[in-house]
Amino acid sequence: MPAEIRLARASDVDALAAIENTVFEADRISRKSFRSMVDSASATVLVAAEQDAIAGYCAVLFRAGSRKARLYSIAAARGSGIGPTLLAAAEDTAAVRGCKELRLEVREDNARAIDLYEKSGYRRFGRKPDYYADGAAALLYEKPLHLAEPAAIHPKA
Repeated sequence: MPAEIRLARASDVDALAAIENTVFEADRISRKSFRSMVDSASATVLVAAEQDAIAGYCAVLFRAGSRKARLYSIAAARGSGIGPTLLAAAEDTAAVRGCKELRLEVREDNARAIDLYEKSGYRRFGRKPDYYADGAAALLYEKPLHLAEPAAIHPKA
């Protein structure tokens, strides 16, 4: 059964933090930050739920007056295959909110994520040296957004 993409709830925060701690070695989002984003009007956190378990998430940030959104983070269990689905849902969410572009940063050494972004139509437009806490550089990517048919995103309920 495919994952259901829905808005994150406050009750998902522990699962979000667990995924974060499993997927990332450094520069992790804290429980407090997840809680803040779940409750924020300037952020949307989506989860991929499979049989009542959270298998992945993405967080999109918005700025008032800007037509650009930022994919702040995306994470899924390795080999789950839900990365492209979460990325498409992030794009749809930004487009529905009137954004014309989605931007992101990715570690220069994260070949798997870079491959996903490039296969999904993202274009590299820059590089930030010493971006991450361990000194790793970030590559900057962007993609124009065009809303065709929004993904089925279920409310927080």
